[in-house]
Amino acid sequence: MLSVKQFAFNHFSTNCYLLWEQESKECFIIDPTAEYASEEQSLSLFIDQNGLKVTRILLTHAHIDHIAGLKWAYEKYHLPVTTHVDSKKMITKSAMYADLMGFAASDFSAIEYDFINGGDRLSIGADSVECRYVPGHCIGSLCYVIDDPKMVFTGDALFRGSIGRTDLPGGDHDLLMEKLRYEILSLDDDTVVLPGHGECSSIGDEKNWNPFL
Repeated sequence: MLSVKQFAFNHFSTNCYLLWEQESKECFIIDPTAEYASEEQSLSLFIDQNGLKVTRILLTHAHIDHIAGLKWAYEKYHLPVTTHVDSKKMITKSAMYADLMGFAASDFSAIEYDFINGGDRLSIGADSVECRYVPGHCIGSLCYVIDDPKMVFTGDALFRGSIGRTDLPGGDHDLLMEKLRYEILSLDDDTVVLPGHGECSSIGDEKNWNPFL
């Protein structure tokens, strides 16, 4: 059985999630978004107090607000960054544009990677996480599906009542809509949607009420 804890970090209020398997205490950090030392401490304190063992640093995508704490997480937990190969290109670009977005510049050049793609499954204790490739908001975007309980981490592909913007470099509105239709909206209606910003939702609610869908 998997459990999840949501944090909202940095001046973009970007969600960071901890996902862990209850028996083994194996834990994924999904989008290390911590910008400030107090946010890093909040995340690491929760991990320590609950006896969790971080086994993956997992990215939905590599816009700067989603990787604000990537260097810190990488250096603290000594793990390669698990992401799509195209996100490596995005990390370099995001570092270049960090200052324009109000983030401190970070040097990501020493980071090691574990590349994944749609259709891969990642083990976490006795459970697993399914990777689904959903570009369109940006290149290299992945969503992560859990069977029990039914959840999907959508990054910035799908929000409560909205979808990811597609006017930034690498965005493609038609591609995003196609991928959402086949990869995400095909999930059961009672699947909980855990987005990169804002509150959670469900697939059923988004089918019924999201004006972009």
